[in-house]
Amino acid sequence: MTGRFYEEWALGERLVHPLRRTVTETDNLLISALTHNPQPLHLDAVAAGASEFGQILVNGTFTFALLVGVSVAETTLGTLIANLGYDRVKMPKPVFIGDTLRAETLLAELRESKSRPDAGIVVFHHKMFNQRDECVCECLRTALLKRRPS
Repeated sequence: MTGRFYEEWALGERLVHPLRRTVTETDNLLISALTHNPQPLHLDAVAAGASEFGQILVNGTFTFALLVGVSVAETTLGTLIANLGYDRVKMPKPVFIGDTLRAETLLAELRESKSRPDAGIVVFHHKMFNQRDECVCECLRTALLKRRPS
């Protein structure tokens, strides 16, 4: 277990996640196929080439899922009871095949659970950056975490 219990977090704490990932064409094709998303911007090089971007855009659901996934090892692995919600998902810059992505997390909020004395609620502000340090995705993730066993 590498995640942290509720009591181990400090408001304003910032984590730089060590895992980086270069996005491949296969990543984009798989997520588009698995989610039944036929958007030509993701799948058709000719159509995407004629767009304002001039190339295929990586499916945003891949970017979002990768952002959350990259954060798990240092945040909630082994301590998560449930993810309660994802809010304010933003994608300010596009992601292209070949981009290398990295993530950071800021602890935005801590509060005790009113209904579960064995748990606390943590709000993570996750951000993903490309190799040019441009933010390509961000969100708030609200998680119900275990408290440290007595």
